[in-house]
Amino acid sequence: METILNALNPSQREAVEHIDGAMLILAGAGSGKTKTLTARLAYLVGEVGIDPANTLTLTFTNKAAAEMRERALNLMPAKVSYPPLLCTFHKFGLLFLKFHIEKLGRSNAFVIIDSDDKKRLLRSIAKELKVDLNISFIASEISKYKNSLLSPELVLEKAELPDYKQIANIYVKYQANIEENNLVDFDDLLMLTHKILSENDALREETSKRYQYIMVDEYQDTNELQFQLLELLSSEHNNLCVVGDDDQSIYGWRGANIRNILEFANNFETCKTVKLETNYRSTEPILKAANTLIEHNSTRLGKKLTSHKGSGQEVKLLHSLDESMEAKAIAHEVEKLLDEGVDPDEIAVLYRINALSRSLEEGFTKAGVGFKLIGGMRFYERAEIKDLISYLRVLSNPHDDFSLIRIINKPKRGIGKASIEKLQKAAFDAHMSLYEYIEKSGRGELPSVISKKVATALEKLVEDITLLQEALKNELGNFITLFEEHIKLKDHYAGMVDGFDRILNIDEFYGYFRDAVIKNPDLTLDEFLNDISLQSDQDQVEEDTITIMSIHAAKGLEFEHLFVIGLEEEFFPLLGEGSNMEEERRLGYVA
Repeated sequence: METILNALNPSQREAVEHIDGAMLILAGAGSGKTKTLTARLAYLVGEVGIDPANTLTLTFTNKAAAEMRERALNLMPAKVSYPPLLCTFHKFGLLFLKFHIEKLGRSNAFVIIDSDDKKRLLRSIAKELKVDLNISFIASEISKYKNSLLSPELVLEKAELPDYKQIANIYVKYQANIEENNLVDFDDLLMLTHKILSENDALREETSKRYQYIMVDEYQDTNELQFQLLELLSSEHNNLCVVGDDDQSIYGWRGANIRNILEFANNFETCKTVKLETNYRSTEPILKAANTLIEHNSTRLGKKLTSHKGSGQEVKLLHSLDESMEAKAIAHEVEKLLDEGVDPDEIAVLYRINALSRSLEEGFTKAGVGFKLIGGMRFYERAEIKDLISYLRVLSNPHDDFSLIRIINKPKRGIGKASIEKLQKAAFDAHMSLYEYIEKSGRGELPSVISKKVATALEKLVEDITLLQEALKNELGNFITLFEEHIKLKDHYAGMVDGFDRILNIDEFYGYFRDAVIKNPDLTLDEFLNDISLQSDQDQVEEDTITIMSIHAAKGLEFEHLFVIGLEEEFFPLLGEGSNMEEERRLGYVA
């Protein structure tokens, strides 16, 4: 065991040798938190003599769990016959429910449904209740309710706004349906585990006594449900050790509660706090920039990273007139690095919002720099951008049935799938394009199988298309403004859970369209669409590719050469509804 301790720095060793009582390991980026956690687990089992079956270590990803399990077992004595339980929160919930779900009157032969199955069920219920809301938004809200321990009945009682009353009614039927069919969704794995433990004192006491030592990785990412579950599991021994970094709490938008780590020492008596402040990943200039940024936050526990590597290259600030110039400059820098023999896998470009990837994709494509987009789809593959392009294609060629079908009910016009299918069949039988056929709506010639409401909606669509086609005969810049006003695509996406990001993407597209007109006043719509097609259809380059990704997707990864783009107000920091300046700084700190 002395060999394990000798491999640690003083702070890491202090954390490993702490045995009884709650402990917060405040671990800065690159400070060896995984090494410390696995060493502590090995120390508890190999030196203190704790039975591995009496330990529980929880992580957020299967990858992290597998890595920690392998490292911990390599440090433990060969005589350890039973491996410690080291898994994700949700895997623990699954194991627990397999033994104890009968406490809720249910069979342990339950089936776990994935997110697609969940959405299919919600879509069916929404249709039954005649609710016309985005299914992803409904699924996200129900997930939030469960992770906040809000039952369907309580949500229904508290709902005030019409949309949320509808979601509450769907939640009631959804939960009843999955219970009736002995189904469990991802959130139920923890919510039902919490319910069983909180309602059965004897079982809670037995379970808590079994897990004498509990450790949690990435504690800053825990939500309310996970916090309360940990309280129940550690209630007998109070030996809860959590590792995290409040300065890296960047998932508030998906339910993570930074108060869990900020208030940990107050919530658990005689808590010991150990700070890991030696960074083994970055040089001093990088850490100086990160420390200077994060020190502007007032809501933090406070620590200051120092570099084990020492001095290095200063952080460079690149000024650009616009995003196109920025992308061009970065592409040039990347080309220089590649010429110097730098491995492309060691180069990454990070962005705060998805919309900013467009200029990078265009700039790198023009420069012939191969790239891969991680954690998201390419700009022109996004649904809202495809919608915009489809609208423009219909204006350019009204007989493009494929594009017309895509946008015929965006924004919502009350034109359902059944009506579209009837129109398609009628148009086919009449040897007409779909647009030619629906033009009859303006003359009252649509068949009686189409309702008057649908016919009126189609008439308005034809009017808008005709108006915009006339506008195309004039200056293209003025057309863009009129186009934006008439199609109202932002309204279609505004109510979605990711509506803010989608609207930013739409604005980015309009900005790109206007810039293209400014650069080429003689540009035609067909030329613009052809240019987009060439960009979106570029063959992916498999070799010599750098990485483009969001900061959220990059958390925990390392690159030798890193570019962070769009550091300007409204983009990074993001300024909008629900924006949080302290979380924006934490994002910058993570990058």
